Amino acid sequence: MRPPRRAALSLALGLSLAALLAARGADASVHEYAGGGFAPRTNSFFFHGGSEGLYASDPSSNSSASFIRFDTVVFRRTLESASRHEEMQQKTGLVEAIIVEIQDRDKIGGSYLHFDSICCTPELDKEKSCRVGEVIIRPNPDNPEWPKRIQTFFEGKNEETTMLPQLVSINKTGMYYLYFMFCDPQLKGLKITGRTVWRNPQGYLPGKMAPMMTFYGFMSLAYLALGLLWFIQFVRCWKDILQLHYHITAVIALGMCEMAFWYFEYANFNSTGTRPMDITIWAVTFTAVKKTVSRLLLLVVSMGYGIVLPTLGGITSRVAALGFIYFVASEALELFENLGNINDFSGKTRLFLVLPVAILDATFIIWIFSSLSRTLEKLQLRRSMAKLELYRKFTNSLAVSVLISIAWIGYELYFNATDPLSELWQRAWIIPAFWNVLSYALLAIICILWSPSRNPTGFAYSEDAGEGADEEGLSLVGSAMKGTGDMVNMHIFPEDKRA
Repeated sequence: MRPPRRAALSLALGLSLAALLAARGADASVHEYAGGGFAPRTNSFFFHGGSEGLYASDPSSNSSASFIRFDTVVFRRTLESASRHEEMQQKTGLVEAIIVEIQDRDKIGGSYLHFDSICCTPELDKEKSCRVGEVIIRPNPDNPEWPKRIQTFFEGKNEETTMLPQLVSINKTGMYYLYFMFCDPQLKGLKITGRTVWRNPQGYLPGKMAPMMTFYGFMSLAYLALGLLWFIQFVRCWKDILQLHYHITAVIALGMCEMAFWYFEYANFNSTGTRPMDITIWAVTFTAVKKTVSRLLLLVVSMGYGIVLPTLGGITSRVAALGFIYFVASEALELFENLGNINDFSGKTRLFLVLPVAILDATFIIWIFSSLSRTLEKLQLRRSMAKLELYRKFTNSLAVSVLISIAWIGYELYFNATDPLSELWQRAWIIPAFWNVLSYALLAIICILWSPSRNPTGFAYSEDAGEGADEEGLSLVGSAMKGTGDMVNMHIFPEDKRA
């Protein structure tokens, strides 16, 4: 194995390992806490317990309840902290679980009292504004029980205390945040274990992800319909099938499997509250394979393979190596985003996985357009006017696809920058859905323009420098549009295509 290939393989294996290590929990609406520590903030200490978009419970149905349930949440303080108290002493430490809807975030802390403190101070206690040792909460006038506060006390010299099982009903649609907080500096070093379960009226899917299950169901049916129509025409003209038709068939099959796996993955997640790792891995793999095959096919078409060049020659190994590295990098990123906890804030880990995919996408784009430029020059020198015209149309279509992709990426960046707290969670699903719809629409156009025919035209490479027959040029339309359809998947920074 040559050194460059060894380095590429090492990078690929490293990215896969990083993704599997980062995806430490396959649970999503079940939020696990495995010995997490509390971070200081002003005069308080907090631990982020989760955040999800939740729809209001349906009062007409008991089975359509929306809630947050606390299951065996245990707090453990240090031995030094516990030893400062007497055995018979009561309430020797307080930990509070605070549930707040994002629009009520200004009701946590002393900002409305013109204080920067989050925990109550002796001065505020004297004014009867709050109690010392507790988080300052200003009740919502329309709903005095919110923001919700649940208190858990340590007793005597005990190092552990267990939170009583609680089920908090959600009666208002919104983005909810859960924080575990304490104000006593003596509890510094506190650890939390256990889990909370979050449920929407229609199942365990978080609110940001719930519309995607329906979307994947419709897309599965759409791919099935397209596949059936294509298969019927394929069988009718099977004696005159060209190599390009097999490529289109493969992309349709990959898209059909991808959408079906994502639908069943979301459906199982919605009914159980956990993500089935086997189905998720299959869905992620089909997504990575489809993206890789799309880019490779677009690249070789741009190089003029089978049209201007009989073979790729010495660059075959480089094309294959780029495709392999892209597949592994894309697989690693998808695993991290779909197997990690839904409120995972491991920004550095995600950045480590996003950067290789972004760089590889840029590499594909530069290589594709430089190859197109050389192919157009060759066709112009050979005066193959039919092929030249079709490749110009292909280039224009590809440029339009890239411009649309860049515009949508700009919208994604704007959306994320202006909504850091996910207040617009109910329409966040449109961002990943857009790419799937656009890709499918372009693929449908490919199938219409390059449908199998009983009067096929020549598709093989020819050394004839003349114009040749126009029929050979017509055979390029499908190839060009095929590359254009798959280019949609090339946007560099995918947001949680799935939530």
